[in-house]
Order: sequence, then C-alpha cells, then structure tokens
Amino acid sequence: MKPDFNKGGGLLPTVVQDSTTKEVLMVAWMNEESFHKTLETKETWFWSRSRQELWHKGGTSGNVQHVVDMKLDCDGDTLLVLVKAEGPACHTGAVSCFFNDVEA
Repeated sequence: MKPDFNKGGGLLPTVVQDSTTKEVLMVAWMNEESFHKTLETKETWFWSRSRQELWHKGGTSGNVQHVVDMKLDCDGDTLLVLVKAEGPACHTGAVSCFFNDVEA
C-alpha cells in the first residue's frame, strides 16, 4: 500500500514508536519527500510546518531514529514508524514527547 498524501494537503501525520517498548515517542508530519528520504536512509525525516522545511531527526541533536518498520493505517493517510532511537525523542530531553498530564 502507498501513502495517500492528497487527503492531508500533502502531509501525513506520523506516529513514531519505540520498536522494543512500543512507547509512543513523538508525532510529526511527513510529506512525500521526507517519506522517501526516510525509506532511502532508514532514518526518520519530517516536514516542519512552522519552518516550512525538511528536517532529519537527530541532525543537530545526534538523537537519530533508525527505522525498523513502517506501517500505514487502513486509509493510507496516517503512518506508524517503529524505530530504535539513539537518545530522547523530545527536544526537552525527555524520552517521549508525551509526558504532560491533561488538566480538566
């Protein structure tokens, strides 16, 4: 199955999960170019909506994510990427970006 980039205006929501622990590390966006760079390099690449540019996870921090597997959801418009991470996923230094409790 191939991703459907048209549904999301050229972007796929991408869930990044640790391949061993199954912990969700982060959610980011991929466009077609970052998707193909991820396939080619076996490391995660994303599209920054705020900077309007490609970014390589770990390109500046060294916290590279090595792709183990990639799965598409049933509609082909959301991507799950299983990785072995070299360091934390979050820019705060936390292993996962999901550490804030929701306040009622």
